[in-house]
Amino acid sequence: MNKVLLLGDEAIAQAAIDAGLSGVYAYPGTPSTEITEYIQASGEAAERNIHSKWSANEKTAMEAALGMSYVGKRALVCMKHVGMNVAADAFINSAITGVNGGLIVLVADDPSMHSSQNEQDTRFYAQFAMIPVLEPSNQQEAYDMVYDGFELSETLGVPIVLRITTRMAHSRSGVTRKPVKKQNELSFPSDPQRFVLLPAIARKQFKRLIEAQNTFIEKSEQSSYNQYIDAPNRSKGIITCGIAYNYLMENYPSGCEYPVLKIGQYPLPKKQLLHLVESCDEILVLEDGYPLVEEALKGYLGIGIKVKGRLDGSLSRDGELTPDNVAKALGFPQEKTTEIPEVVKMRPPSLCQGCGHRDVYEALNEVVKEYGQAKVFSDIGCYTLGALPPFRAIDSCVDMGASITMAKGAADGGLFPSIAVIGDSTFTHSGITGLLDCVNENTSVTIIISDNETTGMTGGQDSAGTGKLRAICEGTGVLPEHVRELIPLKKNYEEMKRVIREEIEYQGVSVIIPCRECIQIIGKKKKK
Repeated sequence: MNKVLLLGDEAIAQAAIDAGLSGVYAYPGTPSTEITEYIQASGEAAERNIHSKWSANEKTAMEAALGMSYVGKRALVCMKHVGMNVAADAFINSAITGVNGGLIVLVADDPSMHSSQNEQDTRFYAQFAMIPVLEPSNQQEAYDMVYDGFELSETLGVPIVLRITTRMAHSRSGVTRKPVKKQNELSFPSDPQRFVLLPAIARKQFKRLIEAQNTFIEKSEQSSYNQYIDAPNRSKGIITCGIAYNYLMENYPSGCEYPVLKIGQYPLPKKQLLHLVESCDEILVLEDGYPLVEEALKGYLGIGIKVKGRLDGSLSRDGELTPDNVAKALGFPQEKTTEIPEVVKMRPPSLCQGCGHRDVYEALNEVVKEYGQAKVFSDIGCYTLGALPPFRAIDSCVDMGASITMAKGAADGGLFPSIAVIGDSTFTHSGITGLLDCVNENTSVTIIISDNETTGMTGGQDSAGTGKLRAICEGTGVLPEHVRELIPLKKNYEEMKRVIREEIEYQGVSVIIPCRECIQIIGKKKKK
């Protein structure tokens, strides 16, 4: 088949199309967003009627993908690592129900927090769920793992996690495509009861999952993605996980002098691990993320063979791997780094000129000054940049949807005024349930849904709430006279301040919806 130049994300998307995908489900989240966008833009996917609309959040995406698997079709669900926290309920239980059609759960981790609020490692989620993980070291492996992963999922009867990191998602390489497969025909589980997780059934299913663990290990030991590469110098053995193999080989362009165990499939391959441990004096573990393999080798007491990695300081406990910090762990001399001149140092991001969020924050800041104890609880999105100068307008940003519920808790604790700022896409992702809690208790909170009619932070994907926000708020029980709509423009500045002040003074749930289309989306439309 033809060879194409693709991002890691694009290789995954193309592999899914070629492997007989029937649907992708996702909520935008860097660095996973481009997978779904690639499928949405693909003529091949359109011809094959592959579902590719955005989901309201990661939980609904996971559940919809499981539903597609139930009817025998192959499904891909994509998210970033913190999205797995949202999808966790359905994800963990999908390991117990098992699958019918192949199901791949793609999770893009973000070591160094390039665009995230933490560095969590998805391999621990998969270990918790007791299902296999595939972790590619390059774009071709990413393609192959997806292409073959659906069949592996159907063979083993469980979802397969594909774990990538930011560098894998957003770097390019040549990828050789394989023959395109037909989509699965509609079919139903031979034992439909296994999808009904009543306790009596769930206990049986859980026993089956436990009994399958040895099979999963055997598959890992036989996997071509787990390779033992021998070498003459046995003073050290090196374990590389996923993309870490590339960082090792950048330091050994002619071949590594130490034996290497290259891991791309989990559970950990016991036979290869044992062979490496028995052959070498000490082990260095190179893994991008948390020290999963290192902890497994050291065990609880940390006795036995000497194991180096993130836990003993050979590598930093935080941040992503690089060729340089791998070289340091290998004992190579370090070159002195040049101080970065002030003129080229990184600048903090800022809201776009002409962004409606700017006008919202300017008006909000003016009103908040009138109240000594006012606090503004914010959320995940472009508007989070309101925490930075010149606005410094928000006091929190924890997770998707937390603004409304944190404002509620603060109000319950006696804070007045308690204000929440949330974006339109984040509101439909995780904010509606928090609003319902507020309505049920008539909590005195003022909620500002800053609506730019798109999912702006991740590139302008469709927002599930566009044109529906007032109806949603009234549907949850907010009084119509306390759902206020505004156009955030300089000419409406005094009106915005008046409305914010009026709704703060109202002793109940009020929602203000300043709505103006994202300036970036307007620019793209003009170019088209």
